[in-house]
Amino acid sequence: MVVIGGGDRLISDCVKTLSQNKIINIRNPQATRPWQYVLEPLNGYLLLGSKMYKDGVKYSSAWNFGPNGNDIITVEEIVKSVIKNWGKGEYKVDISRQPHEAGFLKLETSKARIFLGWKPVYEIYETINRTINWYKYFYNGIEKEKLNYYFPTSNP
Repeated sequence: MVVIGGGDRLISDCVKTLSQNKIINIRNPQATRPWQYVLEPLNGYLLLGSKMYKDGVKYSSAWNFGPNGNDIITVEEIVKSVIKNWGKGEYKVDISRQPHEAGFLKLETSKARIFLGWKPVYEIYETINRTINWYKYFYNGIEKEKLNYYFPTSNP
């Protein structure tokens, strides 16, 4: 699971680079990861915790919380969307020899969907938009009302 808005390296590195008006370097543009908004797995774990509180034996096993299948996009697509939402920037692919990385990662989440009734709320491009806007406010100061937009108390 790669959580966006909660310490992921790709987006935070992109934002740091863009805020310094530098070019983003990516090493594996076609790699995919199960990107998801930071609140998605948190919601799943809280739901699971409430179920375990009521019937711990029934729910005491491994669980995955991940994005919808159509929200699994490449590193390059993520970076392009980050740049678009930031408003400016460039990237280049680092063609030097890199350590091996898996090209495609995906989580099997049908168990959480079926037995918990859990599903993600935010699609990937909304996730990126909300995250980049949060970073913009972080770098420029933020008003409490605007913070509530990025971390709502109820589903959108």
